[in-house]
Formats: sequence, structure tokens, C-alpha cells
Amino acid sequence: MSNREALTEQRVQDLEAVLYSAGRPLTLDEIKPVLKTKSDNVSKKVLSILRKRYNARDRALEVVRLKDGRVALQLKQKYDDFVKQFNNKPLLKLGPLKTLSYIAFHQPVDQRQVIADRGSHVYAHLRMMENMGLIHRARTDDRSFTITTTSFYGDYFGFSHNPERSKVQLKQVFRELKITKMENGVIENLFDGVIEGLDELDEMDEGVLADSGDRLTQGLSQYTGSSNNGSK
Repeated sequence: MSNREALTEQRVQDLEAVLYSAGRPLTLDEIKPVLKTKSDNVSKKVLSILRKRYNARDRALEVVRLKDGRVALQLKQKYDDFVKQFNNKPLLKLGPLKTLSYIAFHQPVDQRQVIADRGSHVYAHLRMMENMGLIHRARTDDRSFTITTTSFYGDYFGFSHNPERSKVQLKQVFRELKITKMENGVIENLFDGVIEGLDELDEMDEGVLADSGDRLTQGLSQYTGSSNNGSK
């Protein structure tokens, strides 16, 4: 094996390792430092080699290039139902999940507003979710942050990358879970004038997202992942 072939093989192995470890789709800009290259062409060549190897093996995993250009190592869709019985640990515990839902519904939202409505304990939630790639915090001129969800949030929970569309999808989840309040002690009709046919709550029992017991995590169990992070 020549030096060039050895370098390519090492890059293929490195790419496979980082895609497996990341647990989320990666951009070419994230991949290039791993491959120790600045070239898009080199990165795409290594990606092509890895994809062909997985296709040739006919395994349960596949390497895919998403529509937005990101790359993922993922389970083939045909195995989704089969593995659900073994995939019972949520990506987030209840507290961080409630904070994430609040952000997703109100985004773009000022960090100070999140703290005011959810409490100072969510600073830890924000740091954790930012490290996990679920949210993005952009510094503002008045020394705060504007918080939005990321494309990984959409990928993981099955929501659109479009914030407005994802809000509609989240409201549909809220309806299914019979959650009709979004803030502590403040009743909101989440559906009024937003989704046709959802302007009435059908006399559902009220739930409070910020104090909803485990109803939200149970309802989102179809989207649960392999790690178990967070606490309050």
C-alpha cells in the first residue's frame, strides 16, 4: 500500500469513527478538520469510499448525504420499528426537554426571557443542549443571547428545519398530549388561528408544559434516543 493509499484509508476510518461518535449529521466544514484537509473534493472522495463500503456490505447502517449537504451514519429506515423496543432511554430528561420545548415554541427567544419563565436552573439546560447541538445561542448587542433550535433538533425529533413549520408540528404534539398551557400559571390557547380545525380544544384536560409531570416525555417517546442527559 502506497503512502497515499494509506492516508486515504486512515481518513476513511477517521470519518467512520467521527460519524459514529457524533450521533448527528455533520457538515463538510466539520468533517474536513477530522480528515486533516481543507479540500471539499478530498472530503467528498473519502465520503464516497465510505458510502460504497457500507452499501457493499448490505448492513443495517448506512452513510447518507442529506438534502442540506450534511453527512450522517444512521440506521436504515426499514429497521426503525424493530429497534424501538430496545430504544427506551430519552435523549433528555424531563426538565431539559421542557426547556427545549419552550425554546422551540417561542424561538427566536431572548435567553433572559427563558430564564424569567423557566427559572435560573435552566442555565445548565442551555449549556448542555448547546453542547449537544440542539440549540444555538447568538450573542446580542445588549449582552444577552438569542436562542434558536438547530437542524439537529429537527432531525432528531422529526420536525421541520423551518422554525415556523416546526412550531406548528410542536403544537400538534401538544394537542395530542392535552397540553394547553405554555407558561407557569398563564393559560394560552396554543391553537387559536394557527392550525385550521384546532381552534377548539375539545374539552381536553389541561396540562402545564412547565409542570406537566412526565406526560411530555412519555408522549415524545417515539423520538427518544440512546443517551440520558439532564436532571431538573
